[in-house]
Amino acid sequence: MLKAAVLVSGGGTNLQAILDAVDSGKITNAEVSLVISNNPNAYALKRAENHGIEAVCISPKKFESREKFHEALLKKLQESGAELIVLAGYLVAIPPMIVEAFPNKIINIHPSLIPSFCGAGYYGLHVHEAALKRGVKVTGATVHFVDTGTDTGPIILQKAVKIEPDDTPQSLQRSVMEKAEWKILPKAINLIANGKVSVEDHIVTISD
Repeated sequence: MLKAAVLVSGGGTNLQAILDAVDSGKITNAEVSLVISNNPNAYALKRAENHGIEAVCISPKKFESREKFHEALLKKLQESGAELIVLAGYLVAIPPMIVEAFPNKIINIHPSLIPSFCGAGYYGLHVHEAALKRGVKVTGATVHFVDTGTDTGPIILQKAVKIEPDDTPQSLQRSVMEKAEWKILPKAINLIANGKVSVEDHIVTISD
Protein backbone atom coordinates (compact mmCIF):
# COMPACT_ATOMS: atom_id res chain seq x y z
CA MET A 1 0.00 0.00 0.00
CA LEU A 2 1.57 3.24 -1.17
CA LYS A 3 1.61 5.93 1.51
CA ALA A 4 0.91 9.37 0.09
CA ALA A 5 1.42 12.73 1.77
CA VAL A 6 -0.67 15.55 0.29
CA LEU A 7 0.53 19.15 0.59
CA VAL A 8 -2.05 21.89 0.13
CA SER A 9 -2.47 25.59 0.90
CA GLY A 10 -6.19 26.24 0.64
CA GLY A 11 -9.59 24.62 0.47
CA GLY A 12 -8.38 21.21 -0.61
CA THR A 13 -10.74 20.42 -3.49
CA ASN A 14 -8.03 18.35 -5.19
CA LEU A 15 -7.41 16.59 -1.88
CA GLN A 16 -11.14 15.81 -1.71
CA ALA A 17 -11.02 14.41 -5.24
CA ILE A 18 -8.18 12.11 -4.16
CA LEU A 19 -10.00 10.98 -1.01
CA ASP A 20 -13.18 10.33 -3.01
CA ALA A 21 -11.20 8.30 -5.55
CA VAL A 22 -9.65 6.18 -2.79
CA ASP A 23 -13.07 5.59 -1.22
CA SER A 24 -14.65 4.65 -4.56
CA GLY A 25 -11.85 2.33 -5.61
CA LYS A 26 -10.64 4.50 -8.49
CA ILE A 27 -7.34 4.65 -6.64
CA THR A 28 -6.08 1.27 -5.51
CA ASN A 29 -2.97 0.24 -3.58
CA ALA A 30 -2.62 3.73 -2.11
CA GLU A 31 -3.76 5.68 0.93
CA VAL A 32 -3.41 9.28 2.06
CA SER A 33 -1.56 9.00 5.37
CA LEU A 34 -0.68 12.66 5.94
CA VAL A 35 -1.90 16.12 4.92
CA ILE A 36 0.36 19.13 5.42
CA SER A 37 -0.51 22.77 4.91
CA ASN A 38 1.52 25.95 5.23
CA ASN A 39 -1.74 27.72 6.12
CA PRO A 40 -3.23 27.06 9.59
CA ASN A 41 -6.65 28.12 8.32
CA ALA A 42 -6.67 25.85 5.26
CA TYR A 43 -9.95 23.95 5.03
CA ALA A 44 -7.91 21.07 3.62
CA LEU A 45 -6.76 20.32 7.17
CA LYS A 46 -10.39 19.93 8.25
CA ARG A 47 -11.06 17.64 5.28
CA ALA A 48 -8.17 15.44 6.43
CA GLU A 49 -9.36 15.37 10.03
CA ASN A 50 -12.86 14.46 8.90
CA HIS A 51 -11.33 11.51 7.07
CA GLY A 52 -9.27 10.38 10.06
CA ILE A 53 -6.00 11.44 8.42
CA GLU A 54 -3.16 13.15 10.27
CA ALA A 55 -3.34 16.87 9.49
CA VAL A 56 -0.40 19.15 10.23
CA CYS A 57 0.34 22.82 9.68
CA ILE A 58 4.00 23.60 9.00
CA SER A 59 4.14 27.31 8.30
CA PRO A 60 7.28 29.17 7.23
CA LYS A 61 6.12 32.03 9.47
CA LYS A 62 6.83 29.86 12.51
CA PHE A 63 10.53 29.44 11.70
CA GLU A 64 13.45 31.82 11.98
CA SER A 65 14.60 31.07 8.45
CA ARG A 66 13.41 29.45 5.26
CA GLU A 67 16.07 26.79 5.72
CA LYS A 68 14.69 25.82 9.13
CA PHE A 69 11.22 25.59 7.61
CA HIS A 70 12.50 23.33 4.83
CA GLU A 71 14.27 21.13 7.36
CA ALA A 72 11.09 20.75 9.43
CA LEU A 73 9.02 19.92 6.34
CA LEU A 74 11.55 17.34 5.16
CA LYS A 75 11.77 15.79 8.62
CA LYS A 76 8.00 15.38 8.85
CA LEU A 77 7.76 13.85 5.38
CA GLN A 78 10.55 11.38 6.13
CA GLU A 79 9.15 10.46 9.55
CA SER A 80 5.74 9.80 8.03
CA GLY A 81 7.16 7.15 5.73
CA ALA A 82 5.62 8.87 2.71
CA GLU A 83 6.41 7.14 -0.56
CA LEU A 84 4.67 9.71 -2.74
CA ILE A 85 4.26 13.43 -2.14
CA VAL A 86 1.34 15.10 -3.89
CA LEU A 87 1.32 18.87 -4.31
CA ALA A 88 -2.38 19.66 -4.59
CA GLY A 89 -2.56 23.44 -4.70
CA TYR A 90 0.52 23.93 -2.52
CA LEU A 91 1.73 27.50 -2.98
CA VAL A 92 5.18 27.06 -1.48
CA ALA A 93 8.21 26.26 -3.62
CA ILE A 94 9.70 22.84 -2.91
CA PRO A 95 13.45 23.25 -2.27
CA PRO A 96 16.12 21.08 -3.93
CA MET A 97 16.86 19.33 -0.63
CA ILE A 98 13.36 17.82 -0.60
CA VAL A 99 13.32 17.08 -4.35
CA GLU A 100 16.62 15.24 -3.99
CA ALA A 101 15.36 13.30 -0.95
CA PHE A 102 12.32 12.10 -2.96
CA PRO A 103 13.52 11.69 -6.58
CA ASN A 104 10.54 11.11 -8.91
CA LYS A 105 8.38 10.74 -5.82
CA ILE A 106 6.83 14.22 -5.86
CA ILE A 107 4.01 15.13 -8.24
CA ASN A 108 2.21 18.41 -8.85
CA ILE A 109 -1.06 19.43 -10.48
CA HIS A 110 -0.79 22.61 -12.57
CA PRO A 111 -3.86 24.34 -14.06
CA SER A 112 -2.64 24.67 -17.65
CA LEU A 113 -1.29 22.56 -20.47
CA ILE A 114 2.42 22.82 -19.73
CA PRO A 115 4.52 24.40 -21.26
CA SER A 116 1.84 27.08 -21.66
CA PHE A 117 1.22 29.46 -18.75
CA CYS A 118 3.61 27.89 -16.28
CA GLY A 119 6.74 28.81 -14.37
CA ALA A 120 7.37 31.66 -11.94
CA GLY A 121 4.28 33.72 -11.17
CA TYR A 122 1.82 31.33 -12.79
CA TYR A 123 -0.36 29.97 -10.00
CA GLY A 124 -4.01 30.11 -9.02
CA LEU A 125 -6.13 32.63 -10.89
CA HIS A 126 -3.04 34.15 -12.53
CA VAL A 127 -2.87 31.13 -14.85
CA HIS A 128 -6.45 31.53 -16.03
CA GLU A 129 -6.16 35.30 -16.36
CA ALA A 130 -3.15 34.82 -18.63
CA ALA A 131 -4.94 32.20 -20.75
CA LEU A 132 -7.93 34.47 -21.30
CA LYS A 133 -5.73 37.49 -22.01
CA ARG A 134 -3.81 35.52 -24.63
CA GLY A 135 -7.06 34.42 -26.27
CA VAL A 136 -6.33 30.70 -26.37
CA LYS A 137 -9.28 28.45 -27.20
CA VAL A 138 -8.16 25.45 -25.16
CA THR A 139 -6.52 25.18 -21.77
CA GLY A 140 -6.42 22.31 -19.28
CA ALA A 141 -4.35 20.78 -16.52
CA THR A 142 -1.09 18.87 -16.20
CA VAL A 143 0.21 16.38 -13.65
CA HIS A 144 3.99 16.27 -13.63
CA PHE A 145 6.87 15.08 -11.51
CA VAL A 146 8.61 17.82 -9.56
CA ASP A 147 12.25 18.60 -10.23
CA THR A 148 14.39 21.53 -9.10
CA GLY A 149 12.87 23.87 -11.70
CA THR A 150 9.41 25.48 -11.68
CA ASP A 151 6.86 23.34 -13.58
CA THR A 152 9.72 21.75 -15.54
CA GLY A 153 9.51 18.13 -14.36
CA PRO A 154 8.50 15.18 -16.57
CA ILE A 155 4.84 15.27 -17.61
CA ILE A 156 2.67 12.33 -16.51
CA LEU A 157 -0.85 13.26 -17.69
CA GLN A 158 -2.62 16.17 -19.35
CA LYS A 159 -6.26 16.88 -20.06
CA ALA A 160 -7.61 19.65 -22.27
CA VAL A 161 -10.55 21.91 -21.44
CA LYS A 162 -12.34 24.13 -23.96
CA ILE A 163 -12.57 27.82 -23.10
CA GLU A 164 -16.06 29.24 -23.48
CA PRO A 165 -16.62 32.75 -24.92
CA ASP A 166 -18.12 34.04 -21.67
CA ASP A 167 -15.53 32.53 -19.34
CA THR A 168 -14.08 34.66 -16.55
CA PRO A 169 -10.90 33.69 -14.69
CA GLN A 170 -13.10 32.35 -11.88
CA SER A 171 -15.40 30.30 -14.11
CA LEU A 172 -12.45 28.97 -16.08
CA GLN A 173 -10.68 27.98 -12.88
CA ARG A 174 -13.74 26.03 -11.80
CA SER A 175 -14.11 24.41 -15.21
CA VAL A 176 -10.47 23.30 -15.28
CA MET A 177 -10.77 21.85 -11.78
CA GLU A 178 -13.96 19.92 -12.50
CA LYS A 179 -13.14 18.72 -16.01
CA ALA A 180 -9.40 18.12 -15.69
CA GLU A 181 -7.69 18.46 -12.31
CA TRP A 182 -10.10 16.29 -10.30
CA LYS A 183 -9.83 13.57 -12.93
CA ILE A 184 -6.14 13.35 -13.84
CA LEU A 185 -4.61 13.82 -10.38
CA PRO A 186 -6.34 10.74 -8.90
CA LYS A 187 -5.61 8.85 -12.14
CA ALA A 188 -1.90 9.67 -11.90
CA ILE A 189 -1.76 8.53 -8.27
CA ASN A 190 -3.45 5.27 -9.19
CA LEU A 191 -1.01 4.65 -12.06
CA ILE A 192 1.98 5.31 -9.80
CA ALA A 193 0.59 3.19 -6.96
CA ASN A 194 0.18 0.27 -9.32
CA GLY A 195 3.67 0.54 -10.81
CA LYS A 196 2.60 1.71 -14.24
CA VAL A 197 4.69 4.88 -14.46
CA SER A 198 8.39 4.98 -15.29
CA VAL A 199 10.72 7.89 -16.05
CA GLU A 200 13.81 7.87 -18.23
CA ASP A 201 15.60 10.84 -19.78
CA HIS A 202 12.85 13.19 -18.60
CA ILE A 203 10.20 11.20 -20.48
CA VAL A 204 7.36 9.40 -18.69
CA THR A 205 6.18 6.03 -19.97
CA ILE A 206 2.83 4.63 -18.85
CA SER A 207 2.34 0.88 -19.17
CA ASP A 208 -0.97 -0.95 -19.54
